[in-house]
Amino acid sequence: MVQGVGGGVPGTPRVLRAMNDRAALDLLLEHGPLSRTRIGALTGLSKPTASQVLARLEEAGLVRATGTSTGRPGPGARLYALEPGAGYAAGLDVTASRVRAAVADVTGAVVGAYELPATSEGAAEGAVARVTRALDEAVAAAGLGRADVRRLVIGTPGAFDPSTGRLRYASHLPGWHSPTLLREVAEALPMPVEYDNDVNLVAVAEQRAGIARGQGDFVLLWSAEGLGAALVLGGRLHRGFTGGAGEVGFLPVPGTELVRGVAQENGGGFQRLAGAQTLPALARQLGVREVPEGPYPEVAAALLARSAEADSGPYRELRGVYATRLATGLASLVAILDPALVVLAGGAVTAGGEPLRARVAAELAELAAARPRLVMGSVTDDPVLRGALECALAATRDEVFDTSR
Repeated sequence: MVQGVGGGVPGTPRVLRAMNDRAALDLLLEHGPLSRTRIGALTGLSKPTASQVLARLEEAGLVRATGTSTGRPGPGARLYALEPGAGYAAGLDVTASRVRAAVADVTGAVVGAYELPATSEGAAEGAVARVTRALDEAVAAAGLGRADVRRLVIGTPGAFDPSTGRLRYASHLPGWHSPTLLREVAEALPMPVEYDNDVNLVAVAEQRAGIARGQGDFVLLWSAEGLGAALVLGGRLHRGFTGGAGEVGFLPVPGTELVRGVAQENGGGFQRLAGAQTLPALARQLGVREVPEGPYPEVAAALLARSAEADSGPYRELRGVYATRLATGLASLVAILDPALVVLAGGAVTAGGEPLRARVAAELAELAAARPRLVMGSVTDDPVLRGALECALAATRDEVFDTSR
């Protein structure tokens, strides 16, 4: 009988070989270069079986010898690593102001990136043209062609309704509301294309590479150009019937008037109470004399960064009032979902640092019966794009690493 990971697992030789192959590949992905002996120890495979696995994977172009181990007496053991070029995946982060694209190899390393701003030549292009242009530039930067990319994941505000294919909850995203958009993108590109809400993708990034790693139940509250949440239940994203789960900007909350026609307003009570756009006016109201100019997410971040350093005065008061506003909406989510963890993410809130986090946690403890751990997000460099790449890479690895065919 062929030996399987963890001992004798019944099955066909082909299935067992594929299981052993995938276990070795996953270890190389997690740990980097490993010796045959180390792979055997981590998988429970015998030395002969581990050698067979590595020989098979090397022949298939999935691993390569990278040198020998050092630091021990005697000859060094040969080290093996994933072959980066075994597969490539791409991600896009789309907002009203720009499109960011990146290509990563199968190890997760970004090998090409590009940003297409709204102010660049051709800003009047349609959504399909902007997607393909941004992708092509990132692919070219990686020294690749479109055909080398196995999968693309696109993150946008709002969500595409699975029953109609229309983008909902993002009326501010021009050119993305055509009922034929998804079909047109599919026809323009040779690889499978998937779509997800931008905040959901931030949660993916935090779950796979950040502060929420290993967490099966958590809420991520995102504050940047908009206010939104991602809900992870039982280890899986909860998207809702129309893809709108987590659109907490529409949530009615105390402290602001009841907003009607929220779809037309593109926001509701929680957005008006605690969205980043509220910070400049709130700061002036509390006596902050110098409120910077610029896009409101950047202004909000600057104000909260200053508040993190304040021991007294209007900046400290700003931190306290804003923390109460954030906790007001979070209390509803905590009461319904009872998560183990709440992650605050997005530049318009993480700039407040530990002083803001601690104040939000204290306010939430007063407003909610449950006591989830509250933390700041740790994936701060292009988290939407990172989440898109993580999703695209997961599917790509499942395809590339499947040696049973």
